[in-house]
Amino acid sequence: MSEPWLFAVLLAAATAREATPLVLAGLGGLFAERSGVVDIGLEGKMLASAFAAAAAAAVTGSAWAGLGAAIAASVLVSLVHGFACITHGGNQVVSGMALNITMSGLTAVLGYAWFHQGGQTPMLSGGARFLPIELPGTAALAGVPLLGPIYRDVVSGHNLLVYLAAAAVPAAAWVVSRTRFGLRLRAVGESPGAVDTAGISVAATRYQALVVSGVLCGVSGAYLSIAHHASFIRDMSAGRGYLALAALIFGQWRPVPTLAACLLFAFADVAQARLQGTPLPIVGVVPVQLIQAIPYVLTVALLAGFVGRAVPPRAIGIPYLKER
Repeated sequence: MSEPWLFAVLLAAATAREATPLVLAGLGGLFAERSGVVDIGLEGKMLASAFAAAAAAAVTGSAWAGLGAAIAASVLVSLVHGFACITHGGNQVVSGMALNITMSGLTAVLGYAWFHQGGQTPMLSGGARFLPIELPGTAALAGVPLLGPIYRDVVSGHNLLVYLAAAAVPAAAWVVSRTRFGLRLRAVGESPGAVDTAGISVAATRYQALVVSGVLCGVSGAYLSIAHHASFIRDMSAGRGYLALAALIFGQWRPVPTLAACLLFAFADVAQARLQGTPLPIVGVVPVQLIQAIPYVLTVALLAGFVGRAVPPRAIGIPYLKER
């Protein structure tokens, strides 16, 4: 196999792994925002769940215990956001940003207090992590030109949470567009007054959407600390929650376009990692800081070009006060 083809295959595999937390968090934000709740707190939920997953896995030695703790922590943060914004009608952007800032500090403080490793958790190994899975037929197809490397590196060889993220996209599309819950979710995000008149609780539907968002963000955070990496480090989400929110806006609050945007952002992140220190034609070696800024510059450029065309749910960000 030629070197350029091998590079392309490895780049595609790395893009799939890097896109996983973005896809899960983006789908979580989709449920919340289609119900009318601005979910800028995706970053905080990812941080809380990443820390909870690593801490629980370090104590119990079980990746499944870590995943459960991650989901519980993320759902709790979602419910706090709902309590502030749904029950008390608070500003949803302010609440989300407050949760992001709080989780950034709280995870570091708890990590230092519990593990005394500068805010980090102990390194994980064995059953405390979700390890790569070799799918059936990998060995048999290994020698097949072109198809073998694609199946071995791009399709096979990922951990369970990568495949879960891939399955979550069609599942989310089906739930939002084909189920009664999805119909109510979209109706609450567009016209909560009409939904309330029909006898459906706006608050209950929005809380349910936030719980779904919490579950998906919990899996996203767990992926960062006990699947993609082997411990929690301070602020390890590194802005992925904001990137997921940008992908959601760029994807017009729909699952498949959101997936495409997440893959684009992930590809940019993987490409910048590969380009660091590599001489480029004409310009030579580009400073590392400029290379690292590629995903964020791309995000700003896409939002500047497309956010004006994005049509959000009509009731998003507007607290619903039931008429008495």
